[in-house]
Formats: sequence, structure tokens, C-alpha cells
Amino acid sequence: MVIAREVLRLMQNHSNREIGRICSVSHSTIGQYRKQIEKAGLSSEQIDKLSDEELRQILKNRRGKKKEQNRPQPDFNWIHQELKKKSVTLQLLWEEYKSTHPDGYESSQFNHLYRQWSKKLNPSMRQTHIAGEKVFVDFTGHTIPIKDPEGGPEQRAEIFVAVLGASNYTYAEATLSQSIPNWIGCHINAFGYFNGVPELIVPDNLKSAVKTPCRYEPTVNRSFQEMASHYGIGVLPARVRKPKDKAKAEVGVQIVSRWILATFRNRDFFCVNELNDEIIYLLENLNNRPFKKLQGTRRSLFEAIDQPKLKPLPALPYFFANWKKARVNLDYHVELEQHYYSVPYSLIHYNVYLRYTSKTVEIFHDNQRVASHIKNTTLGGKTTVISHMPKSHQQHLKWTPSKIVTWAQQVGEATYDVIQGLINSDRHAEQTYRSCLGIKRLSTYYPAERIEAACRRAIAINGRSYKSIQSILKNGLDQQSLPLVQEEKAVKHKNLRGNAYYALDDQPIHSGEYPC
Repeated sequence: MVIAREVLRLMQNHSNREIGRICSVSHSTIGQYRKQIEKAGLSSEQIDKLSDEELRQILKNRRGKKKEQNRPQPDFNWIHQELKKKSVTLQLLWEEYKSTHPDGYESSQFNHLYRQWSKKLNPSMRQTHIAGEKVFVDFTGHTIPIKDPEGGPEQRAEIFVAVLGASNYTYAEATLSQSIPNWIGCHINAFGYFNGVPELIVPDNLKSAVKTPCRYEPTVNRSFQEMASHYGIGVLPARVRKPKDKAKAEVGVQIVSRWILATFRNRDFFCVNELNDEIIYLLENLNNRPFKKLQGTRRSLFEAIDQPKLKPLPALPYFFANWKKARVNLDYHVELEQHYYSVPYSLIHYNVYLRYTSKTVEIFHDNQRVASHIKNTTLGGKTTVISHMPKSHQQHLKWTPSKIVTWAQQVGEATYDVIQGLINSDRHAEQTYRSCLGIKRLSTYYPAERIEAACRRAIAINGRSYKSIQSILKNGLDQQSLPLVQEEKAVKHKNLRGNAYYALDDQPIHSGEYPC
């Protein structure tokens, strides 16, 4: 409207053709302007007080067009809601509008006005990227086939992209999956490529990064959060279905796809390392490529503004660890990959978290480490720390058969004889062990002299068992004299045959003939 106002200012002292030469406007257009101003009866002071929109409405009618405000205006808010319904189209809504308002807008203008209205619904806020503050990360969605040199099935390599917000400095890497180990490994390599760490990571809501999406407080995957804590970096996931929150990553994905991945369309790769070598080579060219509308390159901009603001890398890179939630069983063990690891027995039926690597297993409760074990891959086996056991279980475990035998020797000869006889019996080892422990337990209630006396009586009556010795002690029989052992005397009687009756097989049983 600047030129239009200049034209209106010159109308007072110049002809249409002179104004046309001065302002490079057709003299016929200037004539139409003059007619509209005269028709409206506006003075130069009144024209100066008009807004651009008001002046535009006056000048737009220079060709006799019908003013838009005289046409029935569509209810765009209602139209927008109707379009959300299944099978409803803008053409259908225009036809309904036209049937109600025959003098309304035609289809093209109706569609144009709706699109202009809808653009104002979600205005984009231009983001200000502070040097060294954010890195935007994502997978491209474009995969590269990795062929098997032996003719097996091919794999599809995912492409990870990381872009620094201020300089657009870009990193890319191929990986076989979007799993947590690969996802975290890509970040570690990206930080190494940048030779520093920004303040925030802005990822998408993939499962490897975000366990529970939320607009305000998303739950970050614990392994990913642990990696971020190791590097002193925060995680700020983008909102669900809001790609503009990570527009830098979206643009980075587009650039990597066009300038790097597109060049691989006619090439075959047989391993991920081979693919990554090519990506790194082309990545250097991409970061050194001059900007079209700005001076310098991504690398020069990175070295000037981003790199000085990045935090230094820690002394050691993050070593990946998995996390798992588990419930402590009644036997104070938790299961991991079909092996059982002990925790303090006071945590029975509590929920704990297992942090495990290829070599170690750590168990946490209330963010405190309560147990640590060396990783064991024996299926069905168990790894137990004695200090995790209750006192009674520790005492039970402490008395091995050899220790019980030593104890029996200290009590006396009869006790040793009973214990040794139980151990050497034909019963199962677990059964004899329990019997021996039972006899040992009696020593907590009775002195060694009575235990020894009870064992002598048990030997005399052939009652070498825990129950027999317990009964002897309970009834005080150990304090009585031992029963006499009577010798067997031969008995003679006419009806007793004796041993002579049973002859050898080759001798006749009776002499003479059998009676008839």
C-alpha cells in the first residue's frame, strides 16, 4: 500500500500520466483510483487516517467488484469440525453452502478462504537455537539393504541422524535396528563425533527413548536416562505428533536422505561397517558444503559457535546396561534370564530393579544398590550370598556333614558311632543329613554327657535315629542303667528237630522206607 498512498498523494497536483511515470503504475489504474476516492468523497487528511486494510477495501472496488462483506460468509469453524468426520470433503461442504446461499462464493474461492483461515489455527513459533544447547535426533525411516555374501536373507539398516541446533552440524550412522543398545550406541558415537556434549537431547517418542509419552512429563526409558546422566545431558522428548518440535532433525533427515542415502541407490553393501565408512566420508562433504543463503559451512559455523559451548566428554564412555523390574520370590531370589540371584531376605515380595550387563548384575531398591553379582548364564542355577540369608538358614548351611562328624567326635565315642552309622546307611544323603542335624540340635537343650549317654542306650537297643535319641532324653532313660544283654541258651524238647534235622541235599532225609 506504500505505492498506492504515494499515488493518492500525487493526485492533487499531477495528471494520471505524470503519476504513472513517477510511480511506474498504469495511468488507467491511477484513473480508477481517482474515481474510487472521488466516489467515496475522501479528502487527503481522511485518507491518511485510514488503515491499509480500509484503504484496500475502497480501492479494490475500482472495477465494480462486489464487496466481499456483502457475500454470505462461511462458518469456517463449523466447516473445520465437519471435515474431521468420516467421508466429509470440502467439496461436499461447499455444495451445501452454495445450496443455502446461491449468491455465495464459488468453489475455488471457498476453498482458498478456508485454507487461509486454517493456516491461522496452528501458527509456528520460530525457535531460537542457543549455541551448544540442543541436539535433535531421529531415524530417517529410509533403510539400506545389507546383503548376505553367502546368499542368505538381507537385512535392513536403519539410519540415525543427529543435528546440532545452532550450527546444523550433522552426524549420521547406520545400525541394524532401533533397539535400546543400538539407539544408545548411536548417541555415544555422535558425542564422540562432536567431541563434546550439548545441554539437551530432543528425540522422538520411539520406545527406545520414551517409555510413556506425555506432553508435560514423559517417562524416559531408564537405560537411556542413565546414559544421559552419565554425560550430564537432559532429555526433552518432542510432543507426540508435533514434528515441528524437532524441525532441525526433520530437515537433517531430509538432507541426509538426499545427499547421502540417495547416492547408495545402485550400490550393494554386505556389512554395516562398510556402509558406515561410506556415510562418514559423505558426511564430511555434507558438513563442508557451503550454505546457499548464508556464508560459510556447517563445519565453520560449528567451530565458531557450537563447539566452544559444548561440555567436555567424560573420562570414560558410557557402558551400556539393561534394566529390568522384578519381584523378590519367597526364597529371597530374583530371576534374570532363567538364573536366580539372591537379595537380602528382608526384601521378600518387594519390587526391585535389576541393572545388568554382559558381566555383572546389580539389584536396586529405592534407588539404593542392595546386591551385586557376577553374571551367570547357567539355566535354572542360582547365585546366593550367605549374608542375604536369614540367621537360621545361615546356621543350617554352616553345619556340613564333615562338621557334624567333628562335633560328634568331641561329644563322645557313642555319639560318633551313631552319626557315622547314619552317614554310612543306605538312606538318601539328604535324609541322613537331616537326622544328623536333628541330633546336633538336641545339644542346644541337653548337655554333652546326656547326649553321649542317650547314644549309648540307642546303640544298646538298636535305635540309631533322631526320634529314638529324642525319646530317650525326653523320658530320662539316658540316666538309667543300660539293659543287660542275655545270652541265648539251647532248649531241648522232643518236638524240636534241631540243626541235625536239616541235612545236605545229597543225603537222604530219612533212613529206611517211607510208610505206606
